Amino acid sequence: MFDCSHASSKLKRRKQFQTVEIKVKMDCEGCERKVKRSVEGMRGVTQVNVERKANKLTVAGYVDPAKVVSRVAHRTGKKVELWPYVPYDVVAHPYAAGVYDRKAPAGYVRNSQDQQGSYLARASSTEVRYTTAFSDENPAACSIM
Repeated sequence: MFDCSHASSKLKRRKQFQTVEIKVKMDCEGCERKVKRSVEGMRGVTQVNVERKANKLTVAGYVDPAKVVSRVAHRTGKKVELWPYVPYDVVAHPYAAGVYDRKAPAGYVRNSQDQQGSYLARASSTEVRYTTAFSDENPAACSIM
């Protein structure tokens, strides 16, 4: 007798198509080749792109980001992390203490989810009152002159 009740538990869920961006230190063409070959044969990978100047590896396919990171770290022996940078025009305060990173590629800053820079955006009512009193847009607002 055939029982179909357990068939749904044996089927694997198909992974979502994702693009995984990874930061890997690459100095030469040999490093670039080694990093690229470490993920090319991985199941589910459809495209691999390496940017040596930015130290960036982009892997597209039906893959798990944690598995890609661990495989690159294991096969190359290099320090590997998910891409921690975002374009600087996305961040409200790109030169705040926790966001600015000198090692970031040109045009990028560190991605920070914390609310450390949020206090920079808020001004108190007294600060607003003083800054608008001496504004160039409203020359009649200044009572000292």
